[in-house]
Amino acid sequence: MILQRIGNRGLFLGALFDDALRRNPYQRLTLDHELDVAPGLGRDLTVYSCALLVADLAAALRQAGVRPGDTVAVHKRDGFDIFLLGCAISRAGAVPMLLSPALPGTTVARLLDRAGWPALVTDGDTLADRLPDEVADRATRVLLVAGGAPGASDAPGASGASVVPGVPAVTPLRPDREAVPQPFRPPRPGRPGLITHTSGTTDVPKLVVHTPFTLRARYRPQALATRLLVRRRETLAIHVSFVHSRLVTVLAIALRRGFPVVIVRNPDPAATADLFAAHQPGILEAHPNTFVEWEVLADDPRGPLANVKYVSSTFDAIHPRTVRTLLGASRRRRPAQLQLYGQSEVGPTVGRVTSRRHTGAVDGRCVGFPFPGMTAVRVVPRDGRPPGPDAPGYVEVRTAGRAVTYLGEDARFRRQLDDGWRGGWWRMGDVGYRTRLGCLHVSDREVDLIPGFGSLLAVEDTVLSRLDALLEVVIVPDGAGAPTPVVVTRDGAELDLARWRRATADLPAMLPPVQLDLDELPRTATTKVRRRELARRLRAAAPG
Repeated sequence: MILQRIGNRGLFLGALFDDALRRNPYQRLTLDHELDVAPGLGRDLTVYSCALLVADLAAALRQAGVRPGDTVAVHKRDGFDIFLLGCAISRAGAVPMLLSPALPGTTVARLLDRAGWPALVTDGDTLADRLPDEVADRATRVLLVAGGAPGASDAPGASGASVVPGVPAVTPLRPDREAVPQPFRPPRPGRPGLITHTSGTTDVPKLVVHTPFTLRARYRPQALATRLLVRRRETLAIHVSFVHSRLVTVLAIALRRGFPVVIVRNPDPAATADLFAAHQPGILEAHPNTFVEWEVLADDPRGPLANVKYVSSTFDAIHPRTVRTLLGASRRRRPAQLQLYGQSEVGPTVGRVTSRRHTGAVDGRCVGFPFPGMTAVRVVPRDGRPPGPDAPGYVEVRTAGRAVTYLGEDARFRRQLDDGWRGGWWRMGDVGYRTRLGCLHVSDREVDLIPGFGSLLAVEDTVLSRLDALLEVVIVPDGAGAPTPVVVTRDGAELDLARWRRATADLPAMLPPVQLDLDELPRTATTKVRRRELARRLRAAAPG
């Protein structure tokens, strides 16, 4: 952890594009969509245009009454401008709270209530159709982005006139090209600088409070690994939730290194194939389940994956079949997978690199080793036995990148800390073990364990590797606790039950598979399957 702390002056969202402007003003950022806050900019942006837009939005926020130290929530239609608004809020001296567009309106209201009903930046459709009426009534102020509602004023800045009939507190937020940008004044690095939320796979999401210090601490091990592995400029393609803290560090690295960036909002394989064929990315950063959907790109005759050097993910481990498929489509010498293991609360803490040659021999549950001098990991017993493959223990990590609290739930945050507040070990909520060499293997989430079954994730990896027709397999307990596999096939084709029985004959006993369409799986903003919600739906649909 000492290497995360020395000379750590913080990583500030409000200065992200200003800092990049001095190095690579014409570095390209290509989007697959237009920005709601500035549709006239199109899809081909530069660091220079982003820096100007952030400065203009910050001026509009100040004109709308946002003051240093305020909290400002962003919950709007999906798009890269969510992140840019976060940068602008920071530049105005406030603390951005980024809420996923995928969250139900009732959940958003609960999170806003937990935060004390701060100012909210949204769009007209979201406000009118997806959020409860109490949001407009109780929020400190509601600011609509350009184009947010029919009849919105075209005047710059924010006016006092409502743009939504019957809701007097709602005003438009528009970049003011006439305003003189004010320089960014960084707060102390230990003060709150960003609020994100957890995935909410098991409950209402928790609001995670980050500081510039903790964000810089997370940035350092990733930046070091990138310097060692990526020697030249590579085009980086990113499909990561625009509200996730991961986007902060990955963009900070890309902007510092001058990597051309491709921002993907729509992960549909057909659209992605067109985008990648045109831009030939060298690095892919996405959610693991997105990579599964992108397997079909390996067969595209245009070679959208031909230039891929690294496939990277900081979320759950990627299925081994998916890694083999993606790297197998690359025409680069020695392409590899970069696996990082972490969590919203702590950032990446463990990592490994796997070359194409060794993907078939690596256990998909192996997530890697701690970063020397920066992060630490341990596994403590659950049942008195030494942690191992047959007795996975609780995974705990220690890092200076750990968030400082859950907003409004500090006692809950402290319950996950062991050995005291300062320098304490953080319980990840996963179970696993470490090998003799120190590699961390993650078996399952604590809350997903099915007694006597073994590792759910390992079985899912095995089934996917044996059945190419499957896009997803998730094992959840039925009402009696019996393991029930839920499967999704490519293109909705009917599952071949004979092949299924052959593929699972040597695996732990399971109930017959339940087949669903991909859009029937309850998923989070980072495409994780909400297993407990899926199990609840299956129980509700069961006869009797």
